[in-house]
Amino acid sequence: MPIAKALRRALLEHRVALGKVAPGAFPVVSKIGSVLVYLFENGKKGGDVHGFGDAVFFTLVQPLTVSSSLKNPVTAAGKVVHVVLEAWAIFIVTAVAGSFASFFTSGDSS
Repeated sequence: MPIAKALRRALLEHRVALGKVAPGAFPVVSKIGSVLVYLFENGKKGGDVHGFGDAVFFTLVQPLTVSSSLKNPVTAAGKVVHVVLEAWAIFIVTAVAGSFASFFTSGDSS
């Protein structure tokens, strides 16, 4: 039983750490993603990124939607960035859902 308690405590501490890291990391990942999308996709034939504003729009909207007005990346490097942004979006959505679940299921400890 002590192992189960230690595991539970470690998981709870990890959840708290994720809750603190995700909001702070979101602007950093968004800025880096926007710059990379701009560098790799700007002006490429068949692509929809024609300026930094399009790159920011792609970085913030595309990973969280099934489809948007922008086409998928056309370069190999842009596709890699897109996959990383998709994984980041899954992490953010699950972290927010977990935070809500934790808030609503936690009882009054006093």
